[in-house]
Amino acid sequence: MARYRSWLAAGAAIGVFALVSSLSPVNAVVPAFTSPPAGAPFQYQLQTVAGQFPASGGIDVPLCVRPVLGGRCVRAAVFDIDLYEANGVTANAPAVRAIRAAGGYAICYVDAGTWESWRPDASAFPPSLLGRPNGWPGERWLDVRHLKVLLKIMARRVRLCQGAGFQAVEFDNVDGYLNATGFAITAPQQISYNEALATLAHHDHLAAGLKNDASQAAVLQPWFNFAIEEQCVQYQFCASLRPFFSRHKSVYDVEYVGRPSVFCRSAPRAVDVVGKGLALFSRPWRPCR
Repeated sequence: MARYRSWLAAGAAIGVFALVSSLSPVNAVVPAFTSPPAGAPFQYQLQTVAGQFPASGGIDVPLCVRPVLGGRCVRAAVFDIDLYEANGVTANAPAVRAIRAAGGYAICYVDAGTWESWRPDASAFPPSLLGRPNGWPGERWLDVRHLKVLLKIMARRVRLCQGAGFQAVEFDNVDGYLNATGFAITAPQQISYNEALATLAHHDHLAAGLKNDASQAAVLQPWFNFAIEEQCVQYQFCASLRPFFSRHKSVYDVEYVGRPSVFCRSAPRAVDVVGKGLALFSRPWRPCR
C-alpha cells in the first residue's frame, strides 16, 4: 500500500481532494455512482458532423439498427462520447441530457495518457511531460510518473464531466508502459496512475472505465467499474478481460476491421462487441447482439 499512501499525500497537497485514509479499491467501499447496465447496446461516437443532431449535441441518440447476429432493430443504451461539444471548448451537456432523457447511460471520454494539441487545457501540460507521438496527429504520450501535475489536470476534466451530467468516465491511453512513449514508465507506475484516475472519478460520483490495459486487468479490476477494449477479437485477447466479466462488470469491445458476421461469432458472449469505422461518427454502428 506504500504507493497508494504516497499518491494520497501528493493529491492532498495539490488540493485534488481530501481523504481520511489510504485509497481503497471500489470493491471495498459502497459506491456512490451507477455502473453501466450489463448487456446494454454500446455506442462509441467521438466525432460529430456539423449541423447534424443539434438538439443532442451532435449525437445520434435515436439511431436504430438490426444486430449483426439477428433480431429486431436496437438502439444504443450506453453512449461513450467526447467530453466536449463540436466547438472543442464546451462540455457536451446537451448530448448528455438527450441520452439520459431517452433512458440511456452517458460515458465521458477523457484522454488521460496522451497530450492532445487541440484541447482547451493543452497549455496546462509542462513540455517536459510530452513524449513521442502516439501515431495520431497532434497527440503525444504523457509521462504518467508525474502524478502531482497530471492528476491536477485530470481532476479538472473529471469535474467537467460531472458538471455536464455524465455518469462515468472512460480514461483512454492508460497503457503507456507498453508503448514507445519516450519515457521509462514501468508497469507498477502505470498501475499507480490508473488507480489514481479511478479514484478521481469515484470522488466525483462517476463510474470509472479502464481503456486498453487488458494486461493489467487482474490488478486494476477492483478499482474500475467497467472496461473498454479495441480489437480484442481481432487479436484474440478478449479472455484477458475475464477479471471484469467474471464479476459481472460490463466489458465493451470495438472492432474496426474484418467482417462483422465473423468477429461477432468469434466474440465471447460476456463481451459486448460493436463494429465501427476508425472515424468514430455515429455510423457505421454494428452491434453484434
